Amino acid sequence: MDSNYTVLARKYRSQDFESLIGQDVLVKTLTTAINTGRIAHAYIFTGIRGTGKTSTARILAKALNCLSSDHATSKPCGVCENCRAIAAGQHIDVMEIDAASHTGVDNMREILDAALYRPTNARYKVYIIDEVHMLSTSAFNALLKTLEEPPAHVIFILATTEIRKVPVTILSRCQRFDLARVPVETLKKHFAWVAEQENIELSDGANELLARAADGSVRDGLSLLDQAIAQTGGHVDEGAVLDMLKRTDRGTVVNFMKTVLSGDTNAALTRLDEIYNNGADLTMLLNDMMEWTHWATRMYPSLRLQDVTSSPYTADQRETIKKINETISLNTLSRIWQVMVAAVPELQASNNQKQCFDMLIVRLMHIADMPSIPELLKQDQQNAPIAKEEKPTPEKSKFIQINTSDELATALQKARELLLYSYYTTNLEITEFENGKIKYFDRKGDKDFSHKLVSWLKETTGKDWTIESIQEAPHQQTLSEHTKSEIESDPMVASAMDLFEGAEIVNISK
Repeated sequence: MDSNYTVLARKYRSQDFESLIGQDVLVKTLTTAINTGRIAHAYIFTGIRGTGKTSTARILAKALNCLSSDHATSKPCGVCENCRAIAAGQHIDVMEIDAASHTGVDNMREILDAALYRPTNARYKVYIIDEVHMLSTSAFNALLKTLEEPPAHVIFILATTEIRKVPVTILSRCQRFDLARVPVETLKKHFAWVAEQENIELSDGANELLARAADGSVRDGLSLLDQAIAQTGGHVDEGAVLDMLKRTDRGTVVNFMKTVLSGDTNAALTRLDEIYNNGADLTMLLNDMMEWTHWATRMYPSLRLQDVTSSPYTADQRETIKKINETISLNTLSRIWQVMVAAVPELQASNNQKQCFDMLIVRLMHIADMPSIPELLKQDQQNAPIAKEEKPTPEKSKFIQINTSDELATALQKARELLLYSYYTTNLEITEFENGKIKYFDRKGDKDFSHKLVSWLKETTGKDWTIESIQEAPHQQTLSEHTKSEIESDPMVASAMDLFEGAEIVNISK
């Protein structure tokens, strides 16, 4: 074994702004600032692991202190004494401090005392404080004043993955840069280039899997590539990467979801057993199923999202998903997504993930078979007894009969008197309704409402109505509240709402 082997993540670490991948905005801003001499005294870089925070800090330190120019340059040479020492982390004037192990105020005071002295071999003293959010409150307070007005020869560069834990007083004294996740296509190009430099055969399928597993992190992706090379001996194909990641290929996931949504519980659990016995990681399988649900939703016809070429599926797999979408509703996809999200902590906390996953599959199939709430309401209305309608006589054919408060609400809705209907069903507590007389309590006390309703009733029923508003509230339900109570008490609706924590009925339409 070669004791001098350097892992890919270190060997191919970015050494200048041009090689810093996936951070175009950051590169453009910093190079322009350096070229125009607008160099800030404090910077803070934030983003997920492996996006280039520390690398950018080192490149910036080289740009400020490169000996190839008599001033700061956006293109450090990388070969002068300062550049090589900074790249190796050995420069006396560029100090990298791990805030996780130097959290106290005494550590910060030592740094600030040393900052008063001019640099020994460089133009600037550069302090790179990594994971700065780990500093204690007292250490942050000690840093504040110096960070706002440091000596002219001092530059602070802070880096963190937890920007929300950094006090606002610190952020206000720094130029902030958010390093974005590196796109999959950019990672694929970079990994292909690295494989070429290492004389490694890397298939397109394996490259795709590695880039997506990296989740936007260059370092994570290169570490996975390193592991894959060690496992295969130099020929990295899709099967090897799948085996290494313990995840199933997307074709298997597509077919598995097709089985789950078919309603055949026995077939779904049998297929799950096969996938599990083949060594699949159930946590990764759940992530793949969530990915499928997300893309199936985006491909749903009613959403009209045409651009799905960025999905991780092949053309044949996308066609299969479209056919599955023809058999299920958008509501179903939304419900199974919610169940999957709720299953993530359950799976992590379970002592037996296989049992937990079996129950998840049964739950998903039950959800997929359930009708939506609008369908339940429609079914409930269809099953309601139909009241006998009085056959109109020729003399009163243009008028209708209104005998109950519910019939009045229905008549207002059919006549598209939406303002009267909304006010009547939402604000009135009906205490008496018979023989052309209505007695009610008005929660809002609109005096014009009774006149408008009497006029409409006269035109609609052909007879005079007496409407009386009482002053003392009987504390009864309005028609809307009564309807909502009936729906919530329906066993099928109650069962549907119990599946989603915090669910509530916010609107009822007929």
